[in-house]
Amino acid sequence: MQVLRSIDALSTLPGPLALAVGVFDGIHLGHQEVIRAAQEHATQHHGTAVVVTFDPHPMQVLRPGSAPKLLCGPRHQRLILAQTGISCLLACPFTAETAKTPARDFLQQLVRASRPLGCISVGYTWSFGHGREGNIHLLMDMGQEHDFAVYGVPPLKIDSEVVSSTLIREAVSKGNFHKAATLLGREYSVFGTVVEGQKLGRQLGFPTANVDVENEQLPPLGVYAVEARVGAQWFPGVANLGRRPTVAADADPSLEVHLLNWSGDIYGQDMEVRFTRHLRSEMKFSSLDELKAQIARDIEAARS
Repeated sequence: MQVLRSIDALSTLPGPLALAVGVFDGIHLGHQEVIRAAQEHATQHHGTAVVVTFDPHPMQVLRPGSAPKLLCGPRHQRLILAQTGISCLLACPFTAETAKTPARDFLQQLVRASRPLGCISVGYTWSFGHGREGNIHLLMDMGQEHDFAVYGVPPLKIDSEVVSSTLIREAVSKGNFHKAATLLGREYSVFGTVVEGQKLGRQLGFPTANVDVENEQLPPLGVYAVEARVGAQWFPGVANLGRRPTVAADADPSLEVHLLNWSGDIYGQDMEVRFTRHLRSEMKFSSLDELKAQIARDIEAARS
């Protein structure tokens, strides 16, 4: 995927440009409708569809103390976008200075950089710019002024609830993976890089991959049956998401994955992990032998 880091870089892309603009944390079904509108316009007009988002999440700059936990980090977001067919992403740097930009000025920048601007697609209720003064009405006025189409995609409802990142975070935090998947349009997963750990699992006879996850919103701590993707292949496994009270009592939770039917070195590789079933809560054992025996039972439960 091509990743642009400035609005001016849009000038390097063949137009007309169809821009899907938003935060897109999680890229849920509602977000996908906004992106699809831009893709369809690009196809019809032989242009380029571009997802325009912000890095970091604006709330992490505007109200860092109450910023939401991210459903997917930047690399995970690019992976999911690629699966929707998007090949170009503009990740606009978001700073305190950016937050002061008037909405009209932001749109003028997009218009000037595009060669030309064909359309902007947003969620109908999305607001942007200094003081959140930008909305669908300003977009439509600017569209008439600069001859680009505007698609305001209405909120998507499932079971009478509006699909939102907030609703998905709530489902994940409760371990309700079925609801999260329904709202996302795919299985909920976490993503990160395999890093070196204390190698205790190897000493116990159950080597684990320690995944440094990008996701900030995690499910409840515990032991899970999982599916993990290494490269292009998915493997069954068992994972512990927790603080390892028996051996370390870490302050922050970590994710350790034991892959079934796997052998080899995967340090430094990316891994995507889907939680398929909660096996048990995390617990503290009185000895490593007790822990080893329980891990063996967890693996058998995951296999079943």
